[in-house]
Amino acid sequence: MYKLTKTNSGLNLITIPMAGAKTTAILVIVATGSKHETRMTSGLSHFLEHMFFKGTKNRPDTLVISSELDSLGGEYNAFTDKEYTGFWIKTAAPQIVPAIKVLSDMLVNSKFDQEEIKRESGVITEEVNMYLDNPMMHIEDVFDECLYGDTPAGWSVIGTKENIARFNRKDFITYFKNQYKSESTFICLAGKLPKNPQKLLTGAFAKFNKGKAKKKIVTKENQTKPSVKLKYKKTDQAHFSLGVRTMPQGAKEEAVLKVLATILGGPMSSRLFINLRERNGLCYYVRTQNSNLSDTGYLTTRAGVTVDKIEKAIKIIIEEYKRITEELVTDKELTRVKQFINGRITLGLESPDDVANWYGLQLAINHQQSKYRKPITPEEFLSAIKKVTKEDILKVARQIFINRNINLAIIGPYKDKKYFERLLK
Repeated sequence: MYKLTKTNSGLNLITIPMAGAKTTAILVIVATGSKHETRMTSGLSHFLEHMFFKGTKNRPDTLVISSELDSLGGEYNAFTDKEYTGFWIKTAAPQIVPAIKVLSDMLVNSKFDQEEIKRESGVITEEVNMYLDNPMMHIEDVFDECLYGDTPAGWSVIGTKENIARFNRKDFITYFKNQYKSESTFICLAGKLPKNPQKLLTGAFAKFNKGKAKKKIVTKENQTKPSVKLKYKKTDQAHFSLGVRTMPQGAKEEAVLKVLATILGGPMSSRLFINLRERNGLCYYVRTQNSNLSDTGYLTTRAGVTVDKIEKAIKIIIEEYKRITEELVTDKELTRVKQFINGRITLGLESPDDVANWYGLQLAINHQQSKYRKPITPEEFLSAIKKVTKEDILKVARQIFINRNINLAIIGPYKDKKYFERLLK
């Protein structure tokens, strides 16, 4: 069972001991991301994540930091998303104390050197190019833009090449001071815990910025008709995302949406995998998932198909969306899907870093909602999954799969937007 406390400097600390674990993971997650940016600062959250690895007052450059972390024999990385930024290290349990010292130094004493900023802008520009050249990855950004347009929720987390080239040291320092605040930061420690973690982390992060981060711009879910977003790219394979708006994190329908998405496009026995791939040979990959943040949510199916087969693929998905609003799922299918979810969550939480993520992401997102909610344990979530009924699925499906609520994003050699709008009707 987890324990949620605060350090003396105001940071939120959650500890999750794991019986029998020989490793320990620390995740520091800050409730700030691309939805906290303006058009002029779009991409700054992600760029700043990179800069924490570029040198501190005590460890002057990347080589010193990475060499010290590598010598611990563990794993480490960082990530940025719409509403949070995270930094994590997993090591053999005896090495977690020096790992914490390095990570705290990075998050408290980074220099944000102008020469390093200039050099790293080239690295991130190439990261942008990588995404643009990979439609399977980039389609997520196109779908966000389809839903939310020219707003922080619709912008790419990585930002624009123009912004990346323009950012300077002052931009980083201002954002760091405004957003990396103790009340909006969560330290998750999971696995085999060191002695007195409260004292250890209080000392390591004693100089962390106190206070609360500036709030994000609230995203409003407002759609009155189907929406299509085309990204022209001359390719042999078209990648698309077809989905609907759902509910934010913590909604009472969350477990139902998880089951619903898994029925449609989860394992190899899911409806869309069988229908699109096995019966019609239209695609190699197809997956459906429900994503939710503090004030938004959507369920989407993504696939890649030959450019002349996209109409058939879209029609099959729409038919499956329609079918699940008209027929109760069978007892056999529901049981199979619940067992699948149970198994995947159980397997996915065997490692301390995954456990830290489970709680850390919840804490960061919950922090940005008007009503405070404690994080739910995996056991509590699986209990909710177990209670989902066929009637629950039918009810939620009828609630979300409505014509005006549907959205389609495509990357491929297409320019006729109206043609795809007619398909959605």
